[in-house]
Amino acid sequence: MQVAYFDCFSGISGDMIVGSLLDAGLDFDELDAEIKKLGLGPVEIRASKVVKQNIASTQFSVVFEEQKHHRHLKDLNVLVENTPVDQDIKEKAKEVFLKIAVAEAKIHNMPLDKVHFHEIGAIDTIVDVVAALTGFKKLGIEKVFCSRLNVGSGFVTFSHGKFPVPAPATAEILKGIPSYSTDSRGELVTPTGAAIITSIASDFGDMPAMITHSIGYGAGTKDFGHPNVLRLYLGEMKHEEDADSVYVLETNIDDMNPQFYDHVIERLYGEGALEVFITNIQMKKNRPGIKLTILSAPDAKDRLLKIIFRETTSIGVRIRQESREILKREIKTISTPYGEVQAKFSYYEGEPVNMKVEYDDLKRLSSETGQSIKNISSGIYKLYE
Repeated sequence: MQVAYFDCFSGISGDMIVGSLLDAGLDFDELDAEIKKLGLGPVEIRASKVVKQNIASTQFSVVFEEQKHHRHLKDLNVLVENTPVDQDIKEKAKEVFLKIAVAEAKIHNMPLDKVHFHEIGAIDTIVDVVAALTGFKKLGIEKVFCSRLNVGSGFVTFSHGKFPVPAPATAEILKGIPSYSTDSRGELVTPTGAAIITSIASDFGDMPAMITHSIGYGAGTKDFGHPNVLRLYLGEMKHEEDADSVYVLETNIDDMNPQFYDHVIERLYGEGALEVFITNIQMKKNRPGIKLTILSAPDAKDRLLKIIFRETTSIGVRIRQESREILKREIKTISTPYGEVQAKFSYYEGEPVNMKVEYDDLKRLSSETGQSIKNISSGIYKLYE
């Protein structure tokens, strides 16, 4: 699987994404041909080599004479839709535009169709979005991972006024995404960069296990006390297995009725917990207690925290992010001397390593045949030894 990992130690923006893709091997002439399909008039894209704090990188820019400064969401959608650009790129571009529009509408408390896109409406931002999406497709990238986002600090001035970093729209888009701030004075994550990366990245955290084939650096326009570049790793997953990251939520409880755990665990699984388990521990004053541990996908973390605080007596939860590798899995219906069952097969480097029959099917066959579930299970597994 071809994958990409963005290392955002100096934030991320639309032009930095495109610059990193070009630096990592995207053909400029092919990209230029695709941008010309937009029919934007006298618009020119450029890519030049620059050095940022002794790191050679590619700076992507758009040269044009902008006439219309205010655009609405429908204007952007119509502009992109009425072009021969690939349909999947059109749909993803409209998703990115919508993400920014929703954030701006909420920040300014106005209907979605009334939002004026002062920055997003500019030609260079439209080009950045389509160029980035085109780059992912041209390079054959199937999955995108991203680090935590350094948003910078201080203030930034837009057409609406002066705002703290990250800009309100950027902060809105980054809700639920791991980010942090440093003493770098300036805007490191732009609304366009935030909208693109949150639309295409499947996970935010540590770099997954991958074999790197090329590394690209996309240059930012400003200079700081560190290299203002976006680093991009392109390569393959180490194995066919999927790699991702999970949040581990843990809390110690010593004052809750044990009968409540059944209800709590049921609620946690109902809201998307990957795993829930309890461990007997000894707490302060030699009191016996329970450590409740939940494994959560990034998008379920906040929902699970709400359940913990509402349904248990916990007053604090430890949270950490961990990476994991997952075997490729496949559910098959298999025929056995006892009847048909569903079985999960797991593969490592293409070879089957585990097989597990669904427990409910074992119960059903035991009831139907009158044989013990132990003998049925043993007989089925012997067939696959």
